[in-house]
Amino acid sequence: MHVKENNNRSAMIIMAILFFVFGFVTWLNGPLITYVKLAFGLDTDSKAFMVTTAFYMAYFFLALPSSWVLEKTGMKKGMAMALIVMAVGTFLFGHFATQRNYSMSLLGLFIIGSGLSLLQTASNPYISIIGPIESAAKRISIVGICNKIAGIISPIVLSAFVLKGITELEGRVSAAADQSAKDSILNEFASKIYTPYTIMAVVLVLLGVWILKSALPEIKTSEANVQAPGSSSDKTKTSIFHFPHLWLGAICIFFYVGVEVMAGDAIGTYGKGFHIPTDETKYFTSYTLAAMLLGYIIGLIAIPKYISQQAALKYSAVLGIFFTVAAFLTKGYLSVGFVAALGLANALMWPAIFPLAISGLGKFTEKGSAILIMGIAGGALIPKAFAAFKDEYGFQLMFFVLMIPCYLYILYYSIKGYKAGQNK
Repeated sequence: MHVKENNNRSAMIIMAILFFVFGFVTWLNGPLITYVKLAFGLDTDSKAFMVTTAFYMAYFFLALPSSWVLEKTGMKKGMAMALIVMAVGTFLFGHFATQRNYSMSLLGLFIIGSGLSLLQTASNPYISIIGPIESAAKRISIVGICNKIAGIISPIVLSAFVLKGITELEGRVSAAADQSAKDSILNEFASKIYTPYTIMAVVLVLLGVWILKSALPEIKTSEANVQAPGSSSDKTKTSIFHFPHLWLGAICIFFYVGVEVMAGDAIGTYGKGFHIPTDETKYFTSYTLAAMLLGYIIGLIAIPKYISQQAALKYSAVLGIFFTVAAFLTKGYLSVGFVAALGLANALMWPAIFPLAISGLGKFTEKGSAILIMGIAGGALIPKAFAAFKDEYGFQLMFFVLMIPCYLYILYYSIKGYKAGQNK
């Protein structure tokens, strides 16, 4: 028993490091939207939001193939492979962004998302079933704290190394005498991305090698994530389609990631709608992530001792509705503050949805996890819709219209959807 506890503790430390890494990479997207719009001379926010579209659509296309890879390699080798794939994408993005080649830069982001798809398809069920499923949200909160600390740091780091003085730079570009002068300024600006992304690529390769050589234990999901005979994972469940709570959970993940990316990556664009300077909006993602960090700390303390995973999801959805309405009814920095506060509302959603949705899947855990990971495509489509329609209908109205239905569905899942097809 003592050996098992030690193994679990070591595994938690390794998983915490992994969650820090993909938090750092993922939450760079917010300031990257600002970077690409200027560096590539994009004339609309919709074009700049291709950053999130390319990144998050990779989850939709690669999640199921990731589950097949994991069935062959096991979770440990799969995680190491994922880090190497992320390193390739990171290097390619830095290389092609320096050349101001937007299409190939987006390919780099898609490859990063592909690696993350494999990593998350492995790591999320792993952290959920390494201990009792009833306390999975607590373990996800622990690694989530690392993820969100990384998310707070990464926009600050990118802003310091790449986006420093960007408001002044925007003025210089606008005042450039001709296209040649403008290109010279933008080429110098674009090249700033190369060094940080090359360093990240090297770190990811080293982490991949470390994971491969680590003592991270393998887990047989068919044995670890089952329930008692007669419950939702008994022998009558012979297909992934026999778990309606999983499919409803995948839709829930779609809407959740959509609102998370809206609050985290689109907050800078939202702030610019109030004519807040870019030198300020570039840090707004960090404020959302700070609110999420607070939420994870609350989850760490409260789940499951004071509140269940299901109840945490329900209250979080209600809070999300409240903050969205408040953001719509206010203006300026106060409205932006309510958008950032959505980080608090969103924090406990993933830690609650994922274990509720994979509960009792047994031998279907990898495929079920992949289906849930496909739902991350919500981060590609919902923010893109915001960027595409905000100028025509108003950025605050579009934010409200997109967010409220998402939170209402999450509320439904927390009350009824998670029980579908189960004896609960």
